[in-house]
Amino acid sequence: MPAASTAATPERPDKPEEACGVFAVLAPGQPVANLTYFGLYALQHRGQESAGIAVFDDGQVRLHKDMGLVSQVFDQDVLERMPGSLAIGHNRYSTTGSSRACNAQPVVLMTRLGPFALAHNGNLVNAGELREAIAADTPEAEFTSTTDSELIAFALQHAVNGGLDWDGAIRQAAGRCRGAFSLVIGTPEGLYALRDGHGIRPLVFGHMGELDEAQWVASSETCGLDIIGASYDGDVNPGELIHFRQGDPTPHREQWCSEPAKLCVFEMIYFARPDSRFFGESLYSYRVRIGEALARETPVEADIVIGVPDSGIPAAIGYSQLSGIPFGDGLIKNRYVGRTFIQPTQAMREAGIRVKLNPLPDVLAGKRVVVIDDSIVRGTTSRKLVAALREAGATEVHMRISSPPVTHPCFYGIDTDTQDQLIAARLTLEEIAAHLGVDSLAYLSKQGMVEAALANASHFCTACFDGAYPIAMEESLRNSKLMLEPAGIAATL
Repeated sequence: MPAASTAATPERPDKPEEACGVFAVLAPGQPVANLTYFGLYALQHRGQESAGIAVFDDGQVRLHKDMGLVSQVFDQDVLERMPGSLAIGHNRYSTTGSSRACNAQPVVLMTRLGPFALAHNGNLVNAGELREAIAADTPEAEFTSTTDSELIAFALQHAVNGGLDWDGAIRQAAGRCRGAFSLVIGTPEGLYALRDGHGIRPLVFGHMGELDEAQWVASSETCGLDIIGASYDGDVNPGELIHFRQGDPTPHREQWCSEPAKLCVFEMIYFARPDSRFFGESLYSYRVRIGEALARETPVEADIVIGVPDSGIPAAIGYSQLSGIPFGDGLIKNRYVGRTFIQPTQAMREAGIRVKLNPLPDVLAGKRVVVIDDSIVRGTTSRKLVAALREAGATEVHMRISSPPVTHPCFYGIDTDTQDQLIAARLTLEEIAAHLGVDSLAYLSKQGMVEAALANASHFCTACFDGAYPIAMEESLRNSKLMLEPAGIAATL
């Protein structure tokens, strides 16, 4: 399977990028395409490269997908041409497979039991093996994309055509997959939602209206439920398959496999929206607590605490509250900047073009500043940010990071650089501080990060911080991103 480019270019975002968001609605008599549009709109932060919706109507499936944001791919005319009772939606950011229209989701295939539509969040680590097996099982299979999501769909098609019903076929197909996969699948028998055994990527469900109406919704995050007024009924548990049926007020839940829970901790720190709920509370509360933990672990004398918008703001508030240092807005974000394929020229970058963030000299001039961010990946953006703060008049810049050093690449649905491009894998803490040009630099400890969550600390995947990968992977995939002898902070962990 070709992987997304990992070359460290000036245009490459200096943050981990999420794979995608999935959303589904089973609601006879409702405008399911419109509801899915709003669900994807709420999940837009999880993927900005492509969007798609598949709608089931009287045994037929209408599919519309294209490159761009949800609001660019869909308009009211398109949605009005998509009536039905069940819709599957997807936002994409490429991790496995390049950024092309053919890789947009959902994937729709035909079987002996009728069509199905599948949307996938995550990344398989046995994609190469699975592709070879599917090519051998189904020589007539025509691969139209380079995504592992299509491989899951072909595995499901093969299982159905081999004689299994939908429930059995989904279990069999999932059993052939290794890695991170949260799936929503639309079939003539209703809606299915499934997570891999470790539950690395989130998936929740709820309902609209009265339960006896059986209007079910599944979403990557609770913010997708909130936007359409659906209740939050619970999580799809790690290793669980849930079947939602039209007219059935009680979904059928079964455990298709059992593994130790390993939710990606970066969902808590950065990826998921702060208003989404994990472990009984909004992530805003968790992010305030990790800011408080950061203040306890890494105090410093300063005049003002600022956060890097948007993800660094709650942690900055927590740091301010515990330290007693006033919080202020020192950076203004252009909130209309999404993911864009139009990049500044090298000359514009060297001239210091500020597309997304601009400092406020009135707030920063003459101040000792603590700046809080959620992570440092390559360090290019952080270095420019520090220079901009000093240019705005900050007399001291102390950087505090509300997560541990990112020392290892992710293989489970986050687009990170190869390990040699991760600054904490190459440089010591002192060397990183010198590279960024800060007066001091400190990270939150792994213990502080996991203890702030209202959950068992062992139930998180922390591989990007410690290299403890919970799922074995193909050797070629592992070697494609990992250094043989990591240096810097990684060597001390």
